Amino acid sequence: MPKKHRTNPVNFPPPQVPPQSSPPPPPPRALTRKPLIGKSAASKPIQRNDYRPRNNPFVVSNAIIAINLGLFVWSQISGVNRFENNMFLSRIFLDNGEWYRLVSAGFVHFGLMHVAMNMFLLFQLGRMLEPAIGSTKFALIYTASLLGGSAGALLLSPTAFTGGASGAVFGIMAAGVVGMRQQGANPFKSGLGMTFAINIVLTLAIPGISIGGHFGGALAGAICGFVILAPARLKIPEFVQYATPIFVGVAAVFISLG
Repeated sequence: MPKKHRTNPVNFPPPQVPPQSSPPPPPPRALTRKPLIGKSAASKPIQRNDYRPRNNPFVVSNAIIAINLGLFVWSQISGVNRFENNMFLSRIFLDNGEWYRLVSAGFVHFGLMHVAMNMFLLFQLGRMLEPAIGSTKFALIYTASLLGGSAGALLLSPTAFTGGASGAVFGIMAAGVVGMRQQGANPFKSGLGMTFAINIVLTLAIPGISIGGHFGGALAGAICGFVILAPARLKIPEFVQYATPIFVGVAAVFISLG
């Protein structure tokens, strides 16, 4: 920052007024110079790009949580039984051509605790995984896992009424566990491995939980995670990382309809 100069009226004569016909002299050089910091600070407020909104790294996980919570609230308002009957999964509905239930079943929940636990896990997993792989790949893994969960549920319990985001959430967990192992990290040191293990135990121990849905989603997510979260030394092409969850999802649909 330049120092300010003070004139001394005793040692220096008063400033001379120039004739009207002559242009005014430029101000002293020391008074026109600005420090670098001041220049940057002065120019910053007028730069429009400083006010651009930042990208949200959790846009997909936040959107999925909002949709699930919104649909749950809507089910309570419109009538739970009617809402669930139009969305949950069972072989009899697929035989009638209602293929949309392969997806819609992942957005219907049986009770507040059911939706709360699934969305809590998805919130944590989204914060961990979505910024690392990007929102598009996160959405692809979630979708492939959801379809894998539907396929698993139909294989092991085709006549049961199945619903919930658990298969997709299991897929995200499995993708994270596989990815951490491939990167040389221990999933149990991060808490993800223990969370996954506890949920597997609960799946097998508590009656009424869709074993096929959980394990089908986990298998689909693990396959996707193996490719998308592979270490850089494997040099997997980018298009393969996008194609893998699409292929897994399509395969799950064919299994469900077979």
